[in-house]
Amino acid sequence: MQNEKELEVNKTIDPTELPENAFRELKDGEEYRPVMHPERNYAEATPYSITMGLLLAVIFSAAAAYLGLKVGQVFEAAIPIAIIAVGLSGALKKKDALGQNVIIQSIGACSGVIVAGAIFTLPALYILQAKYPEISVNFMQIFLSSLLGGILGILFFIPFRKYFVKDMHGKYPFPEATATTQVLISAEGGDKSGNGGQAKTLIIASLIGGIYDYIVATFGWWAETITTTAASWGATIAEKTKVVFSCNTGAALLGLGYIVGLKYAFVIFAGSLFVWWIIIPLLGSYGSAEIAAMDAQSIFSEHARLIGIGGIAMAGIIGIVKSWPIIMQAVGLAGREFKGSAAKTKTVRWQTDLSMKSVVFYIALALVVVFVFFWIGVIGTLWQALVAWIVVTVIAFLFTTVAANAIAIVGSNPVSGMTLMTLIIASAIFVAIGLNGTNGIVASMVIGGVVCTALSMAGGFVTDLKIGYWLGSTPRKQETWKFLGTLVSAATVGGVILVLNKVYGFTGDDALVAPQANAMAKVIEPLMMGGDTPWILYFVGAILALLLNWLGVPALAFCLGMFIPLPLNTPMLVGGAIAYFVAKSSKEESLSKARHERGTLIASGLIAGGALFGVFAAITKFAGFEYTSPLSEGMSQSLGLVAYALLICYLMWDSRRAKA
Repeated sequence: MQNEKELEVNKTIDPTELPENAFRELKDGEEYRPVMHPERNYAEATPYSITMGLLLAVIFSAAAAYLGLKVGQVFEAAIPIAIIAVGLSGALKKKDALGQNVIIQSIGACSGVIVAGAIFTLPALYILQAKYPEISVNFMQIFLSSLLGGILGILFFIPFRKYFVKDMHGKYPFPEATATTQVLISAEGGDKSGNGGQAKTLIIASLIGGIYDYIVATFGWWAETITTTAASWGATIAEKTKVVFSCNTGAALLGLGYIVGLKYAFVIFAGSLFVWWIIIPLLGSYGSAEIAAMDAQSIFSEHARLIGIGGIAMAGIIGIVKSWPIIMQAVGLAGREFKGSAAKTKTVRWQTDLSMKSVVFYIALALVVVFVFFWIGVIGTLWQALVAWIVVTVIAFLFTTVAANAIAIVGSNPVSGMTLMTLIIASAIFVAIGLNGTNGIVASMVIGGVVCTALSMAGGFVTDLKIGYWLGSTPRKQETWKFLGTLVSAATVGGVILVLNKVYGFTGDDALVAPQANAMAKVIEPLMMGGDTPWILYFVGAILALLLNWLGVPALAFCLGMFIPLPLNTPMLVGGAIAYFVAKSSKEESLSKARHERGTLIASGLIAGGALFGVFAAITKFAGFEYTSPLSEGMSQSLGLVAYALLICYLMWDSRRAKA
């Protein structure tokens, strides 16, 4: 009788699926009880979980850095890392694995957020170095910029955790956190088709996507980008009207589009078409003779893209205005806790953060280190370093809620747009205080890297903490070990950027695209070198963002589409359309949902495999291997179209194999 009672208690303590009220708003007096009981202690930060988290942080940092510099989109590593963690714990037959898997995911996910902060800004130094050889870039600048930005992002977000994660329970969808949590909890239910099946599906998709992208990058057996200019009729249209259509055939981008979904993929693609089919033809037909002589790509890079930059900056400002009440509320709560005047309640393990006094101390210490880094390692003049420090502190803190809010609602972090605005503001201030020229360029980009990484980390960290909230992890442990993951990821990213610059470079015909870094360089050069800053184009973009916001169109997504090249946005739409049709493929709702979730798993595999094998391709080229495809342009384009169609068919076919 006693054993039966104990069994019933254990069943109540450790459910094997998320509670019914996990994703909805709570009723008056209702409380959320996570999977791991709030008053029990669990294995979380163990030697196994910490080691695996750090190993995956290194692997995914390298993969995400390559993909981000190639296409301008950094995939979030949380889902594939969670799947790997669940698969490993199942293979090793670990007991009480859930808490450890959360820590593995939390540490490993540092990779994606640190990569986004670094690659959107710091490669701009290499881009401008080709024009101004006196610009110097070293590993320590890249490493410290990423590390300090990541630390500030963690510390600035902790006071907002309770608001976003607990107080707003059920009011934000948290799309990425939802998917990752479902993966982590799937191992607890003992579903034979869940854990092992998911791992197998992910591995197969990763191999297909990886080998596919490796062949294209290394051997060029088919065209990496299919375009209308490859045909004689397309070239004629492009010459006369500047109208071009193109699409990247990579597996990683197709998977990325699937996860983003049709709504935002369509908005991004609409921004691209607005630039490529309206702005560029207008400039080519009615602009100056100099512009008319340019091809469509040159008009995009030199002129049309800058409208998108202005729009991104304004979208960031709109985000701050909308988030101001959230900022004030969280600051007030943190202030009351620091003074000890908050309501005295027993804090259970599940809701225990780092103490507010510790957070304030660490923030002060981190800001001192940032100031010393700016003064000694970047700028060299005390008062100019002080001005730069103030700019970073204010902007990074204000934009923390914008980044977290974006992740909580749509699952994507608009750090590149916010960083562009930071660069414009900071550069104008630096020029006013006499910090310009190549020294001003280095200062602005390194400082931009700190801000960008801080915002990226703040946005990503809300996902980790929401996952922990649903499952019942200890926030203090997630917050503590996140610092170590940040350190390892920052070191990895710094090394990968140096290697990729030597192998591919960021300027020239065969260089990595690095669209965000190129946009940063485009903004910073005229401001610092005394050139003509295209304020009119920025202003037009800002007005466009205001109009889009007024009409209810996601201004940030649209404007991002305006400055990311068309070939990289088209496959996003293709992937989003596949996701839509898979999700609507059956009248039975449970079956359609299962198919869509399997497609998300496959898309994650395509992304991870394509990115990882992209690093292998870089190593292959770095080792000196060169291969020139003997195929003609027409044959290469035709094969590219066929290969891409087969990849699309695979994604749709395998997704539909899911069972309700």
